[in-house]
Amino acid sequence: MTRVRGSHQIQWLDALHRHHAVVEDHVRTNKTMGLHNLPSKSWQVNEAWMLTANPAADLHAWLRLLTLHGQGDLADAEPDTMRFRLYHLPARLAKHARRRWLRIETTWPWAGAFTLAWRRLTALPAVT
Repeated sequence: MTRVRGSHQIQWLDALHRHHAVVEDHVRTNKTMGLHNLPSKSWQVNEAWMLTANPAADLHAWLRLLTLHGQGDLADAEPDTMRFRLYHLPARLAKHARRRWLRIETTWPWAGAFTLAWRRLTALPAVT
């Protein structure tokens, strides 16, 4: 049996366990984003569900990374918290003078965080 050099040291074990904890966090997040509904009896249903749940988890991660940095508890928020605070937006989409306006409820506590995230998202350069 061959040993990995340095594997008996506490720093190596700590790094290994920290990486494993990050992986477990991602699995937990993916389950929250829809993978908890698996398995179905049909392979095609499982495949379709995976193909829709994984992009949702990716979009959640990219939204937090690109737009919510510096937003306190929203930068590291779980999907349920994000769903309650940002994804279920209390607003109306209105048309006026050939333009669309998003009318956000003024008393909503996360209106500033949403508008900042929207501005950061629209300021990103286009993918070429």
